[in-house]
Amino acid sequence: MREDLLKRHLELVIEANKTTNITRISTWDEGMLLHVQDSLVGLPELREAPEGRMVDIGSGAGYPGIPLAIESGRSTLLADSVGKKTTILASMVQTLGLDNVDVYTGRIEDLAREEPASFAAVTARALAQLSILMEFASPLLQEGGRLICYKANVSDEEMEHALSLQNRLAMKLVSDRIVELGKNHRRIICFEKNGYPACKASAQKQAFAQKTPALMQNVSRETFCIRNLALTLRGFHSVLTRSLRAFSSDPE
Repeated sequence: MREDLLKRHLELVIEANKTTNITRISTWDEGMLLHVQDSLVGLPELREAPEGRMVDIGSGAGYPGIPLAIESGRSTLLADSVGKKTTILASMVQTLGLDNVDVYTGRIEDLAREEPASFAAVTARALAQLSILMEFASPLLQEGGRLICYKANVSDEEMEHALSLQNRLAMKLVSDRIVELGKNHRRIICFEKNGYPACKASAQKQAFAQKTPALMQNVSRETFCIRNLALTLRGFHSVLTRSLRAFSSDPE
């Protein structure tokens, strides 16, 4: 039954992908390996999480959320900010008859405000850097809850930055393993929520600034130019207004 549901889900994804771009994988064999089997790689980490709801953030085509929900039976929320994707997800969930799965359309930050500390597990596959995932997950997780990150290549710099934020975000690294998938591999990195964040984090902004210093400089230069242009237009508007007033008051 579970295997049938996993295969049916993949069929629905491949069919939906013909009209809406929800995945770059379009063949059955690739899908079974890089979607279905890949999603189930994180099942041991999910089983180590406390009982309770799971949320799959940036769910996209429903991976890894739907396979994990099928195999674990957990109450699961599939979250994505793109309405087209969540509409397709909701249709898939209904077609598959998954009573334990719901769909949320909106930003992760909004979900955290609406349902703080409500989840036993957060999953994220190829979504963002570790530090950003930690920042997203911390307010969503109950104490003892697990963040399960599906990563491919993680640089030393990315890992070091994530580890430096553990105390601030109340997120402790508990496991890190690599699984081979054909010619590919998947790295599963798991953090546990252990208390309350020391302060409101800015990991997302820090990571963005670190990765794009040149871009930030360009933005600053462009902002300066825009301000100058605005001042010029304001001056032109003032002159034009005075001229029109003078013209309208001038007797014919």
